[in-house]
Amino acid sequence: MSTARRILFLGGNGTISASVSHQVLARGDELTHLTRGIGSTRPPIDGVRSLIGDASDPESIRAAIGNEQFDVVVNFRAFLPTQVAADIQTFAGCTGQYVFISSASAYQKPVAALPIVESTPLRNPFWKYSRDKIAGEDLLVAAYRESGFPMTIVRPSHTYDGGSIPLEGGWTTLDRMRRGVPVVIHGDGTSLWALTHSRDFARAFVGLLGNPHALGSAIHITGDEVLTWDAIAGLLGAALGVTPEIVHVTSEAVARVLPDSGPGLLGDKAHSVVFDNTRVKTLVPGWTATIPFADGAREIVEWHLADPRRQGIRTELNEGFDRLVAIANGGRG
Repeated sequence: MSTARRILFLGGNGTISASVSHQVLARGDELTHLTRGIGSTRPPIDGVRSLIGDASDPESIRAAIGNEQFDVVVNFRAFLPTQVAADIQTFAGCTGQYVFISSASAYQKPVAALPIVESTPLRNPFWKYSRDKIAGEDLLVAAYRESGFPMTIVRPSHTYDGGSIPLEGGWTTLDRMRRGVPVVIHGDGTSLWALTHSRDFARAFVGLLGNPHALGSAIHITGDEVLTWDAIAGLLGAALGVTPEIVHVTSEAVARVLPDSGPGLLGDKAHSVVFDNTRVKTLVPGWTATIPFADGAREIVEWHLADPRRQGIRTELNEGFDRLVAIANGGRG
């Protein structure tokens, strides 16, 4: 009979980490979350031990964990290389595996060749978020080579659950669909995208925890289903019971009119991505993603319709979309 692993999550109740937490508990491991104890809209997860600390503050982390030892530490909240550097110092010698949640957006943009594999170069001149993830990876690779720090890098692509809508604008865009108002899709709508349900992601992810073959390497976890952005919008519309009126606008125009969306669009979503998942399937035998986005889209719509408080409409986004529709129709925006 296997012994339960002691696992620490920095963060633990987000889109990815909540699903992973449920899988870890189902496997019989002992799970601890270190969080600030505020801000999550998700209910607490039964069976999880909680520590209060700030994942962005190394001293807060050290104070919270004291002299405890963990078989696995996963940081879902490391976004800056300074955080990764502090984690290397904090967890060296007190964990058998440190898992850094990076991002598939770190792969070179534009992508030189498809499918994307783990050895595809890392470079993203468009998005600081991705560059910071790359810098964190560089620190971990150096620590592994120099001192054997037991790191594993995991690169999710676009991972979602019922609470997360993959289209720009979120519920504001779905509300436009419901009202029969044009919705904006970047480019010509034919670029390819991979969406992975968080439950599928979690089943693969737990197979990497405590897996000695995952040490010292990077692994991406994505579904095999590939959809165009027009198809993604169409499936969400079908879940709402409507056929969306789609208007195509260049990615550059969207980035100009909606600057908050610009880096993630130009640095990720505007590019076709197809992933080779051989590595994770080798490390986690039998795993494959099983939830098609048609099912995921229905889950997204049902989750949002179940509570009016989840249906927030952003006026400034609606105004921006109207400007983009005007641009598509030959106006100046």
